[in-house]
Amino acid sequence: MTRAELEARVRALSPWFHNLELNGVRTAPDHFLGDYPGLVWRAIAPALPQDLSGKSVLDVGCNAGFFSLEMKRRGADRVLGVDFDPRYLAQARLAAEVSGLEIEFRELSVYDVAGLGERFDVVLFMGVLYHLRHPLLALDLLRAHAVGDLLVFQSMLRGSNGRFPAEADYPFEEREVFDHPAWPKLHFVERRYAHDETNWWIPNRACAEAMLRSAGFAPEPVPGTEVYLCRLAEPEAFGGPVYPARPRDGGAP
Repeated sequence: MTRAELEARVRALSPWFHNLELNGVRTAPDHFLGDYPGLVWRAIAPALPQDLSGKSVLDVGCNAGFFSLEMKRRGADRVLGVDFDPRYLAQARLAAEVSGLEIEFRELSVYDVAGLGERFDVVLFMGVLYHLRHPLLALDLLRAHAVGDLLVFQSMLRGSNGRFPAEADYPFEEREVFDHPAWPKLHFVERRYAHDETNWWIPNRACAEAMLRSAGFAPEPVPGTEVYLCRLAEPEAFGGPVYPARPRDGGAP
């Protein structure tokens, strides 16, 4: 297509949250975060597998497909991007078409991953957790049904960046520990944050790591970022079953 035709198709799908470069056309040149998510990609790209030949990739909450495109460029045999927003998926399909990359996109949410009936070598879960009303359930479902080897996780983080040396248990009378700045905290947004009514739960760093461990992952931070590379952990490594949650008082899960 001509540049004018491409510009018209990009405008028709506006607004874009991913600032992609499509044959010289920027999809979000005035993005409030600048070259996003390109700046995130440049920070984490060296930490990710360089050659994905023979691998399958699931991009959960793919938005306009930036990370799906990059995974395909690294040689992944199969890339599936899922999102619940049809406009984002239309953007992603246009981006793949213009880039000449064969990527599958489906309208699904993270809560639907069990229905895919398969595990993927690499699962991307970038910028999704804080948009969910049920974030730990999402991590449990990914661990139980989708992640075959590696979860690439990113969340907006707010509050303390410290890591709290929590004990294995505390007596009922203990209260002060919860006031420690680095205690794992998941901040609830009742109305909006950053003018976005889909921002529900925003963790601090200790909480993000604790949630990942609780769901059965071994999180390793990518220095200088909010991204974690997470391998599957054995149950004894995090103290409980993966999914469903352990029963209380001898009752059903």
